[in-house]
Amino acid sequence: MGKPHAAITGIGGYVPDYILDNEELSRMVDTNDEWIMSRVGIKTRHILKDPEKGTSFMAVEACKDLFSRKQIDLDSIEAVICTTTTPDNLFPSTASKICGALGIKNAFAYDMEAACSGFITGLSIAAGYIESGRIKRVLVISAEKLSFFVNYQDRSTCPLFGDGAAAALIDATEEEVGIQDFIIRTDGQGYPYLNLKHSGSESPVTEEHIRNRENLLFQDGRNVFKHAVTDMSQVCADIMERNQLKGEDIDWLVPHQANLRIIDAVIQRTSVDPKKVLINIEHIGNTSAASIPICLWENLDKLHKGDNVLLTAFGAGFIWGAVYLKWAY
Repeated sequence: MGKPHAAITGIGGYVPDYILDNEELSRMVDTNDEWIMSRVGIKTRHILKDPEKGTSFMAVEACKDLFSRKQIDLDSIEAVICTTTTPDNLFPSTASKICGALGIKNAFAYDMEAACSGFITGLSIAAGYIESGRIKRVLVISAEKLSFFVNYQDRSTCPLFGDGAAAALIDATEEEVGIQDFIIRTDGQGYPYLNLKHSGSESPVTEEHIRNRENLLFQDGRNVFKHAVTDMSQVCADIMERNQLKGEDIDWLVPHQANLRIIDAVIQRTSVDPKKVLINIEHIGNTSAASIPICLWENLDKLHKGDNVLLTAFGAGFIWGAVYLKWAY
């Protein structure tokens, strides 16, 4: 018997009911629909308005959706990885709260933060567990309440981000499907360009920071855009070359939904048919770690067993990468 493959065998998702559209945003900050659409391609985003609900609430709802689609013995889940930049608390982990809410008792659980590359990084970790032969089933959940730290007075960033969650069940299989390869890189050069500066042990938030809105997200869009285009395009080219894939061999390209212009650049570099690129940025926005699995969840009817799927993301840090998989169901 050969090494087991790690395969996505189910996906569930959740987005909040409240929709923040560009018209409403234009009443909050100096912007308009034409300006936003021409620069990033986002028209609406979902926002979790209830101040008493956080990331774990959306994660649990996404898991419930997954469980409604696929009958699962909760005791068969051996590991739970929650990829998020917006945990409910610094501790305990959001993953532990998810387990408690769902009644998962036979797994170890932890949070993993890799910004917008969280889902592909979580997949790579799950694949390592499963390929070792020690674990057969992992639940990877990506959930973000980005509205928590968005500055709604900054017109360059507030149109970008939305809230949402998705959960993927990763199973061991002997079939030639599932995760075939991944490349993930971090260069540590991105801190000045995308950060939540006053938020941790190095610089705890103060009343002055709050007054000056310095406790909220900062992004140097020009530099982030430049690095995202270069790094996502290159890592896709690298993984395709390593696996002897050409653009016509890719059935579905699923890029991180950050900016439509970045997505267009990746399409050009990979030579994938634009009709084979899954995009939902216009009505979902950038949901960070949750963006790729939410996009998969919304397009499950298009995916077929054996399809060659390429996932790629870029996030703060900088951390970026690509995962090549064969769809398993």
